[in-house]
Amino acid sequence: MAAAPAGGDGADLLFSLCLIAFVPSRSLPSKSIAELTTTVKKYGADVLEPDEHGRITVSQATHIISNTIDFEEYTEAMAMMVPVVTSHWITNSLSRNKQAQIRPFSPDPRMIFHNVNLTCADIPTVDKEVITGATLALGGMESKDLSRLTTHICALSIDHPKCQQAELKKLKCKIVLPHWFDDCFKLGKKIDEKPYLLPDPEILRGESKVDVAIPPSEHLEGATTALPDGPPSMLPGTRQRLTVFRKKKVLLSWDLSISSRFRDIVTELVKSGEGDIVRDVDECDMFICQYRDGEQYIRAAQQGKDVGNLAWLFYLITHDEWCSPLRRLLHYPVPRDGIPGFKDMKITLSNYGGEARIYLENLVTAAGATYTKTMKSDNTHLITARDNSEKCQAARDWNIHMVNHLWIEESYAKCEAQTLSNPKYSHFPPHTHLGEVIGQIFFDESRLRNLYYPGGDDTLGNKGKRKRKILEAAQENAYSTGPAAGMVVGRQEHQEVDVMRDDDAEYADKTMSIFGVPAPPRDKQNLVTPAKGRHVRNGKENDTPTVMSSGSRSAKDKALSKLHNLAPDIALYEKEKKRSTKDGHAPWGGKRAADQYEKAQAAAKSSSPALQGDEEEEEEEEEDVDAQRPSKKQKTGLPAVEMRVVLTGFQRWVGHSAKEEHERKKLRNMGIQIVQDNQPCDYLAAPFIVRTMKFLKVLARGPDVISSKFIEAALDSGKVPPIKKYLLKDEENEEKFDFDLQKSIARARANKGRLLWNVPIYCTAEIKNGYESYKAIAEANSAIFKLYRARSGTTIKPTTAEEDGGAPPEPVYLLSCPSPAERQLWPRFEQMARQGNMEPRVVAPDWLLDVAMRQEITFDEKYLCKNFWS
Repeated sequence: MAAAPAGGDGADLLFSLCLIAFVPSRSLPSKSIAELTTTVKKYGADVLEPDEHGRITVSQATHIISNTIDFEEYTEAMAMMVPVVTSHWITNSLSRNKQAQIRPFSPDPRMIFHNVNLTCADIPTVDKEVITGATLALGGMESKDLSRLTTHICALSIDHPKCQQAELKKLKCKIVLPHWFDDCFKLGKKIDEKPYLLPDPEILRGESKVDVAIPPSEHLEGATTALPDGPPSMLPGTRQRLTVFRKKKVLLSWDLSISSRFRDIVTELVKSGEGDIVRDVDECDMFICQYRDGEQYIRAAQQGKDVGNLAWLFYLITHDEWCSPLRRLLHYPVPRDGIPGFKDMKITLSNYGGEARIYLENLVTAAGATYTKTMKSDNTHLITARDNSEKCQAARDWNIHMVNHLWIEESYAKCEAQTLSNPKYSHFPPHTHLGEVIGQIFFDESRLRNLYYPGGDDTLGNKGKRKRKILEAAQENAYSTGPAAGMVVGRQEHQEVDVMRDDDAEYADKTMSIFGVPAPPRDKQNLVTPAKGRHVRNGKENDTPTVMSSGSRSAKDKALSKLHNLAPDIALYEKEKKRSTKDGHAPWGGKRAADQYEKAQAAAKSSSPALQGDEEEEEEEEEDVDAQRPSKKQKTGLPAVEMRVVLTGFQRWVGHSAKEEHERKKLRNMGIQIVQDNQPCDYLAAPFIVRTMKFLKVLARGPDVISSKFIEAALDSGKVPPIKKYLLKDEENEEKFDFDLQKSIARARANKGRLLWNVPIYCTAEIKNGYESYKAIAEANSAIFKLYRARSGTTIKPTTAEEDGGAPPEPVYLLSCPSPAERQLWPRFEQMARQGNMEPRVVAPDWLLDVAMRQEITFDEKYLCKNFWS
């Protein structure tokens, strides 16, 4: 446990029982994580390092800090009921001097009121209870008194003292009519407050026919169609090399209607991002297909692979960040024959425009209905964002069903036509354009499984069984109905600061039956984080009695039972990963017999003595060997590349170019390819730890680091030696540079090359070792790197704190040396930074080298140039 600061009050132990894991993302960059890590450690928390693959060890964490649910371990966190909260949970806990509730800080968008802090004014008691309960259930907070944290005041008039006080103090809170909450609850979505704002709410003016601007469709980016027209485009500023496919195996299905050139472009993008294209569904991590049928689709889905369509694949390429294909309806393969019940429907649209219209057109077609641009009497349905248009009037005259887009979205997500009698689908709030809440519906994985890939338990491997159990546990823990259906709220460790008080729970239960909002479990055992090793606490806090029927178990018991059942599967899976081939020469444990067969065949053709003796392994396992390498590689007579290695500090070839060329060919015949530092690689080989440009640049991609003696042993013996014996161990240099190599590799894999994302770093032109070297290291970690000459074109735009939203100054760095010429630049740089509301830090180059080496953003005043050489 991290040591608490000495001499403080109870706040020193605020996070003392917490083991916190951080998830890097564009919304939570590494620089923010570094600051938050320092803060939580100061208050007693431990920070969980990523595992060797750069993933979160969910079972060990008490809290996961993430500003998005788009990370691969989110489902596992839901299965284990580990709270996932935004970074604001930490700052709010510090401001309140106790751990904050977890529900209001969930990053899940299904918690529609997660940023609402409500206080009620002149509202009748019954209405207040209903509004407060439902707001709490959907992620909001409620306070009896007005404070600076209040975001919404629910009132009937502006005359109440709370409203007067808010205006007098100019608080940034919105005074809304209770009608706003009513409409939000009915739709299950948070709509814009503007028409409901006091003192002059638009909805009370009686102008229902007024035009409302079509809002932007922020949830539809890259998700308007299931079949893109062409290759994906990269976002401005996106790095050329992708990281989302690193160590991933992608299978492109036969049913994709794309040309060979199109397929080659996708293949090149995946491979350039250190991924691989495979042909066996059992090998893949991502399966890309067009339809929800076929043997490959069923097997991939049953095994828990990430199954998506081309639109999802292109979204990953464009944004270079992982997201679930179940998040957006048109990112998942479409049903070949549509959704049952839609075949005879003729549907048209009204009051939608831009991407929203394209999205709904494609959704109607994917559901199996016929979309018509114009409306005729034979139309069966009109989907509209408002009940005000010529088509709406015609629908009333011709008795055509008129619904909002929630009907088609929920029908598609639930794989069946939803009843039109649900008032949610025919609710049109006045002065509101429902296009603002389009694209927020998720798929329910359990419904997809029941309909399209049931069973399969007997054919699943250990990994597939584990994923299936995680999905089932997450589904059991999740809400089953209402706006938050499919979502899990993790258990709170401190019962006294949990999400809702007993009286709040009663309010919420009253509201559930009115608006269909899911009632949270009342079993208080579910609200207590189970003890994790050293976090055991004595006392009565965890002994709250549970009231259950004789035939049921609490959610906690079910979750724990699931985890116990997973244990043997996890053990078998880990054992299988470590299994080596019989001769002990495979570069990775557990190599498939098919790969060994290919190696033996290639060896026979090339008569290489280093690749003999695999016949026994062929007979040991009977697996599919039809997934051969492309014919272009077979023509060379060379075996498949098994290891891509970047060499640095290798002295064997210095001054011997002929020897280097010969031995490179020899290594290639063994399946080892020596590559440049800007190419995809599996390993970084060095004689010892060095702070060279090549070492630090490649380290940012998180490869295994091995000793260059591995290459020498392979060349001397003519065989590939066991890789584990040559993992680089250099305790002397680890102590010298004050870092742990294995931790740095794990962090690099978690950072995915984004350690310095959006961190501005300037460098002087005459710096020692050259500007280009530091540029390569910084850009390998996604920094914004610029040359500083104190001339036009290198200035930061002058701003004020108010223009920057009142945020504290962000640091900006200048790499410099203590020469007299460079010293003259320091005051100019500091002035430029302060005018741009940034904190200037003129540092020695060692700061960048240490940050890149540790793969963690740290700062100490010892790196400041004025201190470094003093």
